[in-house]
Amino acid sequence: MSTHHTLVTGGAGFIGSHLCRYLLNIGHDVTVVDNMSTGREDNIADLADNPRFTLRAADVSLPGSFVELDTLTHIVHLACPASPKANTRMPLDTIRACSVGTLNVLDLAARTGTRVVCASSSEIYGDPLEHPQNETYRGNCDPVGAFSAYTEGKRVLEAAAAAHVREGTNAGIIRPFNIYGPNMWPEDGRVVSSFCASALRGATLEIAGGEQTRSFCYIGDFIEGVVRMMDSDAFGPVNLGNPACEVSIAELAQLVVRIAGTGRAQIVPGRSGETHRRQPDTDLAARVLSWSAITSLDTGIERTLDWMSQVIHAESSVR
Repeated sequence: MSTHHTLVTGGAGFIGSHLCRYLLNIGHDVTVVDNMSTGREDNIADLADNPRFTLRAADVSLPGSFVELDTLTHIVHLACPASPKANTRMPLDTIRACSVGTLNVLDLAARTGTRVVCASSSEIYGDPLEHPQNETYRGNCDPVGAFSAYTEGKRVLEAAAAAHVREGTNAGIIRPFNIYGPNMWPEDGRVVSSFCASALRGATLEIAGGEQTRSFCYIGDFIEGVVRMMDSDAFGPVNLGNPACEVSIAELAQLVVRIAGTGRAQIVPGRSGETHRRQPDTDLAARVLSWSAITSLDTGIERTLDWMSQVIHAESSVR
C-alpha cells in the first residue's frame, strides 16, 4: 500500500481526472468521490483497473460519502459544476457543492488531520476593477446575477476554509484561471472546448462580444501547481494561471481556426454580466510554491485539438 492516499472530489471531471492520473503515476493511492453530474466515466476509464484507484459515485454534500476514509494523507476538493453551461443549469447543486460539500470535506480533513486543498476560482474577482488581479483584491461581484451561484459559492468555499484554518485545520486555497487542455469534452460549454469542437467540425466559432480577455493556463502546468500546493502548508489563497497567455476571446477564436485549419469566426452579441478582463498576478505562487506556468497558448491549443480531433472522429464514425 502506498504511503500517500489522496481523496479527489470531482475526480471524474476535466481537472480531477488529470490530477488522479498524475497522482497515481507518482505512487499515490487515489479515491474519487464524484456524483457524475458533470464528471464522465470516459475521463477515468483507463484508471478503472488500477488497484490503487477507487471511484465512489457519491455526492460531496452527503456526509455518508466519506465513510471509512481514515488513512488519507491529502484531500483536493474540486467537486463543483465548473463550466458556465453546467453551473447555470444546476445552480442549487453548485451552491450545495461549494457550501455543504466544502464543509463536509473540511470536517473530514479536521477529523483525520489531513492536508486539504480547496479549489476556488478566478470568478471570485468578478468583473475586476484592478488589473492584473492579485490575491489581496476583494473583487467586484454581483451576488444575484446569472452566474452568482458559482461565484458566490466559491466565496463561501473560501470563507469556510478560512474559518477551519482558524480552528487548526491544515487547509489551503487555490484560484484557477481558465484551465484548458485534453479531456475538455466538445459540449462542456467552456470557451476553449466550444471553439475547438466547432473548428474541427468546420463550423462557425461564435464569439460573444469578443473584446473581453481571459488568461488561459494549460492543464499540465496547473496540475503541477496543485501538487505543489498539496505538499505545502500555505493557506493562500494562491492564484494559479498564466499571465503571459491573456488574449481576447476574438484572438483565441482566430488562433484555434489557424491551428485547426478549419472553421471560421463570427462575432455575435455579448452575454449579460460578462467579465471584461482577467489576468492573474502569480507572484505569490512563484514565491510560495516556486511555480509558474510555462506552456504557450499555441502549444496548449495544439495539444487540445489533437485530443479532441480523436473524439470528433469517433463521433463521426458512430453516425
